This record gives sequence, structure tokens and C-alpha cells, in this order.
Amino acid sequence: MSRVTTTLLREKKARKEKITMLTAYDYSTAVMVDQAGIDVILVGDSLGNVVLGYETTLPVTMDDMIHHTRAVARGTKNSLLVGDMPFLSYHISIPEAVRNAGRFIQEGGAQAVKLEGGEERVETIKAVLDAQIPVMGHIGLTPQSVHQFGGFKVQGKDVETARKLVRDAKALEAAGVFAIVLECVPAALAERITAEVSVPTIGIGAGPGCDGQVLVINDMLGLYGGFTPKFVKKYANLNPLILEALRQYKEEVESGAFPAAEHCFAINEEVLEKLY
Repeated sequence: MSRVTTTLLREKKARKEKITMLTAYDYSTAVMVDQAGIDVILVGDSLGNVVLGYETTLPVTMDDMIHHTRAVARGTKNSLLVGDMPFLSYHISIPEAVRNAGRFIQEGGAQAVKLEGGEERVETIKAVLDAQIPVMGHIGLTPQSVHQFGGFKVQGKDVETARKLVRDAKALEAAGVFAIVLECVPAALAERITAEVSVPTIGIGAGPGCDGQVLVINDMLGLYGGFTPKFVKKYANLNPLILEALRQYKEEVESGAFPAAEHCFAINEEVLEKLY
């Protein structure tokens, strides 16, 4: 199987084939996601919440992202790998945005980057594209703007904000992004946007009308013990299973049941006799 490309994603939209996308933050998880045949792996700045323990994604740095992207890249052979540009990595200046995007490709081993924002990010996106780096857009609820939004809220529920999302999507399409993440957008609006742009839309809390879906893997596997958004479906609930295994390990070590004979290595008795 050859690696998924941005061209293939466009072709899947044209054929009305759904696109699959999941996050991954380490080598072991990346291997499994890749083997499952997921189209796109996003090394999301959501690692701030589910891996690093922050309340928001805002403290995540470029060095954090590069470290985790490298690990994921080592476990990825077929999925398109996208690095999520963290807060302030593309806000200060366009040259800095291009340099940071380049780090994801050069140091991280990614094939593309994702950044948040609509019309206000067009010039930055064009500059990154001029550096031959594919860009995925992200509009709707953009977590890096959580303080500006006043919390994690559904976006586009009134006429003014809905029109803004349509304009943003079309601006990103015109700028040249290869896909657009729609986060926490009313399903009917997301379906309308999907029909009006030629590039694939990837929904998270945006209904089935998008061209594809993305979830945070820790959420969909039931690994994350924190708040679970409404739009998450848990395909497994691993947290209690892992907790039970850990408790059993503790009990067996304390009781002496582990390690048992089958977990030990033997030595010739003659060797022991010759020690002293």
C-alpha cells in the first residue's frame, strides 16, 4: 500500500468516499492507526490535554510538537501525516510561520501541516504553500481561540457567524488548502459548506455531511479520564481495563505471585556453586 496523499483525499471527495482521520502522539499508537488503514494521522496540539496534562492547548510549544511528530513519523508508513501548528507558531509573522511549518517537514517527518483560522490566515497559508508545504485548514471551534470565544462553544449557530464560516471556508479553498477541519459546527451548516467547496471537509462535532471525520484517539478509545465532548463516540472503554490490570499487577507483586517461574531465567547450578 502506498502512502495516502493530498491528491488522493481530493479524489475520495470526488468519488464520495469518506475520509478517516485520527490523532496519534507516539510511535506505538501510530503503528496501530497506520495498520488500521486510517487515511490521515494528525499529531494534534490536543496532546497538551491528553498527553501533557494542560487544561488547554495553549501551552504547547513547537519543540513539544516536533518531538511527538518525530515519534509518530517513525511508526507511520501509509497514512498521510499532518503536524498541528501550535499557538503562536504562525501568529507573530509570516516568515516565522513558514520556518515553523518547515520544521514539521524537515525535522518532524510530516507531509503537511494544519493551522487554525479563516480569512485572517489566508496570507500566512499562501506563504506556507509557496514553500511547497501542504496546508490543512481548521475553522469553527478553534481551540487556540478558546479565550476569545469565551469557552468551548458550538460555532455558526446564528446568521452572522454562519455566514462567516462559509466565507472562511471559501477563503481557505481559494488560498489552496487541501482540506478543512470543521469543528463543533451545526450539522446542516457543515453539510452546506461541504457542498460549496471543492476541497474535502473533515468533521469533528460537525455531523455526517462532512467528507470525513476525525477524533482524538484517547477519547474514542476511552483512555482519557477527563471531560468527554458530546460528539465523541467511544469505540472502546480502555480506562477501566487498564486500571484493573494495574491493580492486579500491584496485588501480585505484593503477594509474591509475580514473577512466577515462567517469567524467570534459569542458571546452571554448577555456576552458582563456583561463585564462592
